[in-house]
Amino acid sequence: MAGRGYAAPATVEEACRLLAGANGDAVLIAGGTDLMPKLRGAGPQGRRRLLVGLRGIPELSVLACDAASGLHIGAMVRLADVADHAGVRALFPALSEAATATGTPQIRNMGTVVGNLCNAAPSADNAPALLALEAQVHIAGPTGRRWLPLSDFFEGPGATRLGPAELVVAVTTPPPPSRSGLSYQYLSERGRVDISAVGVAVFVALTENGVCEHVRIALGGVAPTPVRVPHAEGLLQGLVWRDPKAMEVVDRAAAIAADAARPINDVRASAGYRLRMVRVLVARALDEALARALADSPSDPRWSDASSRAEASAGPDDPVGERSRP
Repeated sequence: MAGRGYAAPATVEEACRLLAGANGDAVLIAGGTDLMPKLRGAGPQGRRRLLVGLRGIPELSVLACDAASGLHIGAMVRLADVADHAGVRALFPALSEAATATGTPQIRNMGTVVGNLCNAAPSADNAPALLALEAQVHIAGPTGRRWLPLSDFFEGPGATRLGPAELVVAVTTPPPPSRSGLSYQYLSERGRVDISAVGVAVFVALTENGVCEHVRIALGGVAPTPVRVPHAEGLLQGLVWRDPKAMEVVDRAAAIAADAARPINDVRASAGYRLRMVRVLVARALDEALARALADSPSDPRWSDASSRAEASAGPDDPVGERSRP
């Protein structure tokens, strides 16, 4: 760390000016849980000579959540803040669960939600849930501010559409409609302390007659970036959940989601195992999202049947041999 400078701007605009003036030789630091090891390495970030700390910018620490305006997560809001926020737990429980699924308590007490997104890891736990909520990214740069859909934010592993002198101010989502529910399901070797091998988020909004008005499915850990699955979503759009044939449609949607995945083999899971687990987790997430959309009504047992059938079709549970074999 010797030989580096440190700047503590008081405003977003000052931070952008510092980045622009450094000509690519500065790096932002929020929670630092991912950045600090990189600063000691030989990669591009390890060669940056100026650290620009964001902790002193008040607007970046704003966390607001209510039924009228939706959700606002500032760039310095920690994972633990989102996990424990009463409003988030009430309106977006799956987002609270996704934040809780990210790392150990020590990591969540330092790491930020926006940092988790800007790291652009394909397996980021918060990305699928926010994608399913159609989150927007608020970006500031030397020429002003702009909005970008989160679905357009990721370019590849570790790469985003941020310019060299830009920073993310906040991530926002619209308020949830009535009769809607969100679920986040994930698979990891060691639970919350490990990086997810597969993550699936499903958002469902129903009409008064029980018709699926809006369905969004997002996947993590199975493609170069977190992705939506529009073909599977379109199949479920307009579905009447009480229809006797609804389960067949759910099964097909889960299969389409698995077909859309492009996983790799790595130390956490084989590509084949990931593909089978996408189908299982999509069915589980649909089950839970529908149960939440139905508010205090219990989940229709037929939806649970869909989840069970998907698990059965995935083959025997082999948590060590198959998952870890490239």
